[in-house]
Amino acid sequence: MGRACQRHFLTDMCGIAGILNLDGATVDPALPRRMIRLVRHRGPDDSGVHLEQGIGLAHARLSVIDPAGGGQPMSNDDGSLWITFNGEIFNYLELREELIRKGHRFRTRSDTEVVLRLYEVYGEECVQYCNGQWAFAIWDSRNRKLFLSRDRLGIVPLFYTMSSRSFLFASEIKSIFADSAVRRELDMVALDELFTFWTMLPPRTIFKGVRELPPGHSLSVENNDIRVRPYWRLDYRAGMQTTSAEEYGERLGELLWDATRIRLRSDVPVGSYLSGGLDSAVVTALMKRLTNARLKTFSIAFEDPDFDESPFQKKVVDYLETEHHEVRCSYQDIGRVFPEVIWHTEKPILRTAPAPLYLLSSLARDCGHKVILAGEGADEMLGGYDIFKEAKIRQFCDVFPDSKMRPLLLKRLYPYLRTLQSVPDSYRRAFFHKKSNGHSPAFVSHLPRWELTGRIKLFFSQAVKAEINGRQVYRDLEQILPENYFEWDGFSQAQYLETFYLLPGYILSSQGDRMSMAHSVEGRFPFLDHRVVELATAMPPRFKMKALQEKYILRRATAELVPPHLINRSKYPYRAPDAKSFFGDGPRRFADEYVEELLSPNRIQADGIFNPVAVQKLVDKARTGHVVGARDNMALVGILSTQLVIEKFLRNFDRESRHETDRTANTSIH
Repeated sequence: MGRACQRHFLTDMCGIAGILNLDGATVDPALPRRMIRLVRHRGPDDSGVHLEQGIGLAHARLSVIDPAGGGQPMSNDDGSLWITFNGEIFNYLELREELIRKGHRFRTRSDTEVVLRLYEVYGEECVQYCNGQWAFAIWDSRNRKLFLSRDRLGIVPLFYTMSSRSFLFASEIKSIFADSAVRRELDMVALDELFTFWTMLPPRTIFKGVRELPPGHSLSVENNDIRVRPYWRLDYRAGMQTTSAEEYGERLGELLWDATRIRLRSDVPVGSYLSGGLDSAVVTALMKRLTNARLKTFSIAFEDPDFDESPFQKKVVDYLETEHHEVRCSYQDIGRVFPEVIWHTEKPILRTAPAPLYLLSSLARDCGHKVILAGEGADEMLGGYDIFKEAKIRQFCDVFPDSKMRPLLLKRLYPYLRTLQSVPDSYRRAFFHKKSNGHSPAFVSHLPRWELTGRIKLFFSQAVKAEINGRQVYRDLEQILPENYFEWDGFSQAQYLETFYLLPGYILSSQGDRMSMAHSVEGRFPFLDHRVVELATAMPPRFKMKALQEKYILRRATAELVPPHLINRSKYPYRAPDAKSFFGDGPRRFADEYVEELLSPNRIQADGIFNPVAVQKLVDKARTGHVVGARDNMALVGILSTQLVIEKFLRNFDRESRHETDRTANTSIH
């Protein structure tokens, strides 16, 4: 375990970008080149630009299917359609065979051409036939129409904006900023949302005027009109209520098997991330049964024992007999790479958890792996988080307010948080048993988290407080919820909030795509196969969480696949050290130069987002090791990451851009 690997591939480019001049003016060829070079970290293998009157499409490729024949941008036979595609269509072989039976002919073995042919047949409805993760753009020159789509769960990012006369889109915001006509300015409303919900409410991003296409949505630009519409929605109206737990478990097992099988389709090696928990172990066990090659697995170990799960990881490795590699993270490691992490997240974050994942994807790449399977999505779909337990306990307390079980039940929440476990029962009752207090009762499951996070806004400067004064983030959220949300039970409402907002807005982006693709590694997630998701949303909550046992149906369905100790082990979420990563612990105190500079009173005052006096008090606490609670840790990480966003995207974007483009290979023009 833990041996070093040699790099087999050189990092070059991957991603999509494009510009449509609404007045039909010729696109400056240099612009799409600059745009795509800014996401050169997303893949090593190929790049290209297609130009015609009024439009420029760019693509940089991480090739894992048909490396020789899947070059992009790609056209149909007569050149009337052009596509730039990012992601994977896992059922492309079945779709290809179906299209061949209907008379279509293919020039390549790539899934990109399958999407192009599907669009020829079905138009915008082509996405309904796809099982995968994607962000793509198709230019229809006959109708002068640009069509964009993003996958159902938001695994792959896609951003867009309007400048004075142009529509721009890209895999990452930095590509959009390659156009000097696009203003780079923080959106204080977005920061208000992020410091409540951990993410922004789509389509808002942290930058004014830049939008993110929401999961399960498509966008079209035609006749100077931009139209955004959903093509798929989460729906938690319980179906198949007469179906037994046995039948649900059997169907779940079948779907996970097939979801894993098609995600192993690749012309390059596929590995697996192991956390030490149930979800990644299930995925790895399925992979092992579906492949003959020796499976490589990768994991994170921490020097701080409060965060380290390596003993549990080793148990899974020994049980499944994988070739295992780990990256061991110290406080200094996290602090050292944190600026690079924020360059890739392109927004502030409230925890350091993405940083070790950034190091993990680098290890996977060094070991020759472009594709990794992981267990993301299981907790959201199958009831794995303590926040769902909170909802159930709160409901019990409402029905039985005098029950002597209340303190015992509250003690069951977050057993891995030593600080919380040591507080008096009265504190736990006050913290977890939140009332709606005038807010929608549909948010009660998340109010403790959101109100704790919202206390970070006490650090805002007076100018920012004045700018967001009067905004009601809960009301803003309530206004964009689906109409049938209020018909769902409380457990399902909590699942929706996690799945539609936090999952794509943080888990799959800041911890997912951005950290893996920073090193040209593609993550794939069997639990986020839309068939698995649709089964889970139709499943009654009692099968997801039986009493307070999370993921009951998954444990039942996969007991024969994984080590026996995992079946009864409680959820231990992935976490990383926060304040200590920037200021050390005990006698080993340190602070990186950038931390001291960005959090200095002069810099805080100059940037104007936070109150320098309040920030200095927080920094003094961190220096002396007195930052111990969740609020202070989130505040420190949130403030520092916001300062890094300002540093990298507002103050020094040109300098940071040159770092990305200095080593860029030549881009071909079609």
